[in-house]
Amino acid sequence: MTSQASDVGVAVVGAGGWGRNHVRSLAGLGALRAVCDLDPRARAACEAAFPDVQVEAELHRVLADPSIHAAVVATNAPTHVEVTRRLLDAGKDVLVEKPLALTSADARALCEHAESLGRVLMVGHLLLFHPVVQRLRAMIAAGELGEIHYLVCRRLNLGVVRRDENAWWSLAPHDLSIASYLLGAEPEAVSARGGTFLQRERGVEDVVFGTVRYGGGRLAHVHVSWLDPHKVRMLTVVGSQKMAVFDDASPDEKLRVYDKGVEPPAVVGYEEGVRVRTGDVVAPAIRMAEPLRLEHQALLEAVRTRSAPLASGRSGLAVVRALEAGARSLAAGGAEVEVER
Repeated sequence: MTSQASDVGVAVVGAGGWGRNHVRSLAGLGALRAVCDLDPRARAACEAAFPDVQVEAELHRVLADPSIHAAVVATNAPTHVEVTRRLLDAGKDVLVEKPLALTSADARALCEHAESLGRVLMVGHLLLFHPVVQRLRAMIAAGELGEIHYLVCRRLNLGVVRRDENAWWSLAPHDLSIASYLLGAEPEAVSARGGTFLQRERGVEDVVFGTVRYGGGRLAHVHVSWLDPHKVRMLTVVGSQKMAVFDDASPDEKLRVYDKGVEPPAVVGYEEGVRVRTGDVVAPAIRMAEPLRLEHQALLEAVRTRSAPLASGRSGLAVVRALEAGARSLAAGGAEVEVER
């Protein structure tokens, strides 16, 4: 069932895998006008579920349709640049799934091209729209956690093993985007080490441990793996006053705030050290909403107002730069690599 038709028409390019969720969500917002996919099975599924929506195999029909104002690109990552550029050239605003591109040069070129055309370019950093991440951002901005020292991001599962990208490129974009958003800064350097166990002949890392350095000595540790017995989606934020844990796998208490910290004594003597402070643990009440729906609402608003969206193309470029630095560090055995600007 769809809601009242939106004034902004959107096409989804790539309706398999995660693209199916884009189709569902945009249909629910009344914004879905067309679906484009080369796979006849994907097209048949969309035609059966949404008989009033235009379904195409060829992109040129989407490009020429004036009722389509924006498009979501959910094709395979190697095609992101070409498909996105064609849509931008046709006068469409674009939300492209992460990563924006596979090189920072391509990502930068896309950003500059969209800006030169006056088009909205948005990247599918979905978790920036998660209500818990938004609450954390507000808490940090208000100083509730104190000075942020470091973050620990863990994204683990025993799940889909990809052949065309390693765990770093597949999973780390989520955590890199969140870390930079919460810290309000871009990464300065990355060191990463990984392990290749399932596809040694292809050299595809199944697990990666990355440390991302930000200004002021702040750190983000990123642990990603698709070879782990647990499904973990957890972020820990350690501040000078309080600490917070976002557990996206928890059904009810997704955010817990710990009134814990370490304080130096007023006078430090030989037998004196830091003092550990322990207070309450609070699970704030947060009104939940589907992040994908919020992401799509942000896209529609950006199209209407011509304003820069939260997950802008430039934020996607920063993530690709960090991914590249991590990839170079992996190849160098874990040596710290500066993020190119």
